[in-house]
Amino acid sequence: MGRIEEALAKLQTRGRETNAPPAGQADGDTSRARGASATGAARARIARVSERNGSAVVHRYGGRSIEIDVDALRANGLLAPDAAMERMAEEYRIIKRPLLVNADPAREPVNPLANLIMVASALSGEGKTFTCVNLCMSIARERDWTVVLVDGDCIKPQLTQLFGAEHEPGLLDLLKDPSLAFESVVMPTSIPGVALLPAGRRDLQSSELLASRRMKELCEQISAQDPNRILLFDSSPLLLTSEATVLAAQAGQIVLVVRANGTPRQAVVSALEKVDHSKPVACVLNQQSAKLGLVESYYGYGDYRYGERGSAGQDAVREAP
Repeated sequence: MGRIEEALAKLQTRGRETNAPPAGQADGDTSRARGASATGAARARIARVSERNGSAVVHRYGGRSIEIDVDALRANGLLAPDAAMERMAEEYRIIKRPLLVNADPAREPVNPLANLIMVASALSGEGKTFTCVNLCMSIARERDWTVVLVDGDCIKPQLTQLFGAEHEPGLLDLLKDPSLAFESVVMPTSIPGVALLPAGRRDLQSSELLASRRMKELCEQISAQDPNRILLFDSSPLLLTSEATVLAAQAGQIVLVVRANGTPRQAVVSALEKVDHSKPVACVLNQQSAKLGLVESYYGYGDYRYGERGSAGQDAVREAP
């Protein structure tokens, strides 16, 4: 863990040195952008569930269709203000590329279940759901990939609520009822290449369900069924729930969101200790105000570190290409 701790210290030092907003950023925009990662704030739904509409993606998935309001996404702090959109889009290109390289079915050697990616955080309020939504949108723009956004936070299913899918079957229903098929409960959306798997009906034994043999078999089946489909899991915080640790054991890649000048260093180290480092593990620094090359990374997504297991068994941390 030594190299990871060194990288975290370096990232936090950068955050303290560059904590002022970018020049020209209006106070209102700054407040709205930083509010993107706030938890517990009142948020309106950003979508409505409608009947099947006959589109090609609906034929693939059997769940009811979701009409997404992009303006509502932005109003709820889940997308950047218009002025920052192109900058953030470029930063997400930097983030997604090594994730997709790892998930490439033609990669040798193959990373098992690498198209199942869990987006996690150590604590709440780190910007995990914001990161998950924007990473999903970025991957969906790829020519060769589609994305299913999975609400893996079975305790506080924020994505399910935002998309108005509280009463729809989802992940927990799949785990409880083996007769249900994955495609039958996935909900296509009005955004090409994006679909949603809600959390499903709440269950007091959600941790046990996520740790079950059924979950393991389901993940293996989904991963193999379409190697060019990414499942992006929005999880609960690693240090606050047992569900997150269990889900991390099922996913093939882990993305840990760290809030600049907010997440205690020891909390990040403790969270990283809960995941299997034989898998690719990435850290994304959120709410960082820094200039990195040609990209002014207000959101911090350009300041990215990617963890991989070296040949000698040591944790190596390198800057993403």
